Amino acid sequence: MSKLDDLFAFLSIPSISAQREHAADVENCADFLVSKLASLGFDASKHLTTIHPIVVAKSPSVEGKPTLLIYGHYDVMPVDPIELWESEPFTPEIRDGRIYARGASDDKGPIMALIHGVQEILAEDGQLPLNVTFLLEGEEERGSETLYEFIKDPAVQKMLDCDVIVVSDTGMADINTPTFSYGLKGLCCFEIKVSGPAMDLHSGLFGGAAPNPISALCEMIASTRDANNVVTIAGFYDGVMPIADWERQSWSRVPGMSDRELSALTGSRALRTEKGYTGAECVYARPTFELNGITGGYQGEGSKTVIPTHATAKISCRLVPGQDPQRVMNCARKHFEKVCPPSVTMEFFDGHTGEAYIIDPHTNYGKAAQRALENTFGTAPVLLREGGSIPIVAAISKTLGKDTIFLGLDLPDARIHSPNENMRVEIYEKGIELTKNLLRLMGEE
Repeated sequence: MSKLDDLFAFLSIPSISAQREHAADVENCADFLVSKLASLGFDASKHLTTIHPIVVAKSPSVEGKPTLLIYGHYDVMPVDPIELWESEPFTPEIRDGRIYARGASDDKGPIMALIHGVQEILAEDGQLPLNVTFLLEGEEERGSETLYEFIKDPAVQKMLDCDVIVVSDTGMADINTPTFSYGLKGLCCFEIKVSGPAMDLHSGLFGGAAPNPISALCEMIASTRDANNVVTIAGFYDGVMPIADWERQSWSRVPGMSDRELSALTGSRALRTEKGYTGAECVYARPTFELNGITGGYQGEGSKTVIPTHATAKISCRLVPGQDPQRVMNCARKHFEKVCPPSVTMEFFDGHTGEAYIIDPHTNYGKAAQRALENTFGTAPVLLREGGSIPIVAAISKTLGKDTIFLGLDLPDARIHSPNENMRVEIYEKGIELTKNLLRLMGEE
């Protein structure tokens, strides 16, 4: 199969980990990876879990050389709203130099670029310049639940032992600017449910007297910010790592990240940042409190004049080094318990969490990765912290005691998690070249 044939076959598998009806598809995707890596001479195996399989593949041993552990995920997000896709999400196609499919950038495109980089080195040199282990999971988009348990096993830790970890599930500043990410935000997610009357009520017969849970929920949420866009939850900012002067100077030069450019990129009339910080600084290094969804009452066509019985909100906090996710969760719970009006009741449901992660970008392996980026793209990379989260990465690094390096291939307009997700063919090909440069340079360490 050609490079694009392999990628298209991979993208065609609807490996949506969050939807039970796709469980067989997720397992088929794991089988596809085992078969592909085994064809390259790797000792590839599928490890069954209580949810979705984990794939581990180890290259033939190269004595005296370091070991590189490559982490990625082969599961994808749901495709909704399907009507906004311009082509079928699991029927990949190329339009105007872009590959359109769910998973094209997150994370199947980068995974296959890494695999094909390995394949091309083997074809050119006959063997790899170092030892390579792939760790590919099928649950990242739903919290990596079974991988956390998997890596606790001492036998698994021995199998995954390495000198450095590489992840290509992060972003590029723009198509001409290679990006070395040295940190990720942490995460805590939760849901609150506010309940009022025992049943939906006629808003004319009972309006003005009966408590409205939607109104109460909105008041509670409004209490979490002040006029400066500062989160008012007590203890929320405890332990937050300050931004270094060199980071501020570096981030001010990242293409596309000025406040004006961010506003245009997001389609917003203007940014609403925390007072005293630029948009880039908020994205890279300030904690966030975001309302992801709110529901309650009648949602159908036309009017239905009721006071609903329930209202719910889904909330996520992106966290920075120094914050403890569980502590932030507890602070949020106490805040909502405090501001909940006595006329309604509230339930608080914990979601998944993950710690923030940061490394020194100036280690030998970090410098080798930056040289690989420069050799591939012809210009020095920018250094930044990611606004997104890969919660399992901090756990893997802590468990194995090794640094993780992030080499992004996702462009800002790749529409990750949205309809019409895509990856430029040019970037996919650069990803293969980057892999070859990376492995050869790290093999010299």
